[in-house]
Amino acid sequence: MQDTAQPRDWSTTTEADLSLIMRIIPHRYPFLLIDKVRDIEVNSSAVGVKNVTFNEPHFQGHFPGAPIMPGVTIIEALAQTSAVLVGLSLDLVDKEPLVYFMSIDKAKFRRKVVPGDVLDLEVKVLRGSKKIWKFDGRASVNGEMAAEAEFMAMIDLGARG
Repeated sequence: MQDTAQPRDWSTTTEADLSLIMRIIPHRYPFLLIDKVRDIEVNSSAVGVKNVTFNEPHFQGHFPGAPIMPGVTIIEALAQTSAVLVGLSLDLVDKEPLVYFMSIDKAKFRRKVVPGDVLDLEVKVLRGSKKIWKFDGRASVNGEMAAEAEFMAMIDLGARG
């Protein structure tokens, strides 16, 4: 029997659940830092969602008795959100791309992120091409700014497989 299924057009996707996220980016526990991505506008913007829980390994040492999500993991969660956006924008689902930071600029941290928070991770494309992308990222909890940064990343399709 011949497979007549048509390839999926990812350009109309507006939300990515955990299953789709894992088909786009290689991160897994304990370093997968987003639970879903919503409000996706390919080549433009997206909002990642991170449900912050006490069970995450970094809280064992950051800090015992006063757990705070490290700022670098907030920036990484923004980057993972942007990698999902790029994956959908460039039709990279199931193609195992790797995404590497090239730069992080203007990083500012405004409030603590603690277990029980829901972190909204807004990313906007400032510049994008096939390999190099630049983003503006803002992380917030209940509308209150937690962190912000501009960052640039490189997409690598040749590193795996």
